[in-house]
Amino acid sequence: MKRLVGVLIGAFVIFGVFGQVVAAQEQELPREETLYVGGGLWSQPNNFNPLIPWSAVTGTIGLIYETLFNYDPLNDKLEPWLAESGRWVSDNVYEVKLREGLTWHDGKPLTAEDVKFTFELHKKYPGLAYHQMWEWLQEVKVIDDRTIQFVFSTPHYEEWKYLLYQIAIVPKHIWQNIDNPVEFANVDNPVGSGPYKLYKTDQMRFILVRNDNWWGIKYFGKPAPKYIVYVIVYSNNLALSMLVKGELDWSNFFIPGVPDVKAQYGIVTWYDEPPYHLPANTAFLFLNTQKPPLDNPEFRRAIAYAINPEEIAARASQNQITPADPTGLLIQYPAFKKIYNKEAVDKYGFKYDPQKAMEILDKLGFKDVNGDGYREFPDGKPLKLTIIVPFGWTDWMEMIRVISEQLAIVGINVEPKFPDYSKYWDDLTKGNFDMAINNFGSNVVATPWQWFNWVLNQDVTPIGENFYNGNFGRYKNERVAELLELINVEKDENKKLQYYYELQEIFLKDLPYIPIIYNGAWFEASPEHWTNWPTAKNPYAFPISWNGYWQMGGVKVLLNIKPVKAATETTTTEEKTETIVQTVTVTPTETATSSTETGGICGPAILVGLAVVPLLLRRRRS
Repeated sequence: MKRLVGVLIGAFVIFGVFGQVVAAQEQELPREETLYVGGGLWSQPNNFNPLIPWSAVTGTIGLIYETLFNYDPLNDKLEPWLAESGRWVSDNVYEVKLREGLTWHDGKPLTAEDVKFTFELHKKYPGLAYHQMWEWLQEVKVIDDRTIQFVFSTPHYEEWKYLLYQIAIVPKHIWQNIDNPVEFANVDNPVGSGPYKLYKTDQMRFILVRNDNWWGIKYFGKPAPKYIVYVIVYSNNLALSMLVKGELDWSNFFIPGVPDVKAQYGIVTWYDEPPYHLPANTAFLFLNTQKPPLDNPEFRRAIAYAINPEEIAARASQNQITPADPTGLLIQYPAFKKIYNKEAVDKYGFKYDPQKAMEILDKLGFKDVNGDGYREFPDGKPLKLTIIVPFGWTDWMEMIRVISEQLAIVGINVEPKFPDYSKYWDDLTKGNFDMAINNFGSNVVATPWQWFNWVLNQDVTPIGENFYNGNFGRYKNERVAELLELINVEKDENKKLQYYYELQEIFLKDLPYIPIIYNGAWFEASPEHWTNWPTAKNPYAFPISWNGYWQMGGVKVLLNIKPVKAATETTTTEEKTETIVQTVTVTPTETATSSTETGGICGPAILVGLAVVPLLLRRRRS
């Protein structure tokens, strides 16, 4: 508790400056109609292009622009959104029926022609997000104003399910006049179809205003907040102070001291007890399978037995996360649970057992020859490995410190290193590392194929060439490549399940990477101004506002929360996009200091957008 008080006092001092800026700039926004959100914005909001999702500001897709379907990970359901329905009318033709009355923000109708135009933009411009789908998508046909048929040369059923809730539809009457949609920032009055419009932006935030002519009111009701203010907060501790003061309503930051915060301030989390949060993805210990001794599956297994994820969870995030299953699969969600091969886990899985680790190492001939406490290679050469995470990602830094300590117990000498992010990313994607923590593409998704295709993607480049699609240790297995292809194109669910089972068995036998923990879907909410937040007892939505998650539950949160204080009649300023000049900011020293405290097990949330890169860049070579 003393630690929490100290954190709050320090944060309040910083927030005093930040809060004065916010208050001065937002006098026109009635508090009872305004929702303050943070956790998914880490740079100036200056790109609202939904065709480049990794660069777009969070909320661009989901709030301003919309997808054909949304996805509910809690119940494993594709939910019709712009679409009224979707179905396979044959093995290679998928038909979408749009809802009646769809409109753009400017009042023009949203029709099948807009959908066709959007998909064909991705075909025309290789730099757009989903250009690769045209390797297997043959044609988009407009049947009538509300009916579209997608004709496939080779249906990729798993990828298609993912794309149905990822591709945002754009208005043809506007984007047909854009010379280069790849480089179009779209900051001047972006016209979408969603429940919110862009109202204002500045260096530290953007503001959305509710679209009271939204077509979806007829189907879903009106979102409660009239304004959404999405803020940049560079420090988890600063986010904590804003949350307890009621200045931040919805937080998707890793917040320290959650038990005390809940007890003292009534902060809402998904669970009332540890781990407090749902899982968001799996943090893996990636091992460079092209370097000895990490190229040996038995050596990798010894490492797995030597690591205690429970200690990592306790030390790195105060038990706000849980150890991962040996497969790494997010089996808390039905999409993953239904393909889970428990028999393979029982037969080939592992758990913390340092004695077993030492037995394997002894058998392999790795022994401490010189008596320094560390093992040498069988030929007597020194064995020393490194493990990397980006500097400033404090919980990941603690994680690899713990791992190095645990491996030292069994005689493996591992040095933790903390390069800056650009160096970390360059080394990771080029294969210039021994061990590294990463989780960028192991997210909650509608299909486990997407998850596996990141972890085990077989289209790897040689070491020294960039490879961004996961499988950073360049594990190679021809049967894995076959299984990933078979799962993607197989329509029979029973056959698909058997392929998933075999894939898990291969993973557990070869153990190319070691699942460590489930990274948290960090969620904390203040009850001061808004109520009816989703929780395990009221699980109506997945409460994450990161880029890519609004269409997975974020919009539902807006449709269900309620103001504590009833809104009064207000006269608002003209609803138009406006760029504000920031007149007061945190000093450079304070910014630099706070940015090094940024973390959460997933690191800065700007990287959430990288979750889509494994699919977007599939088969793409640098």
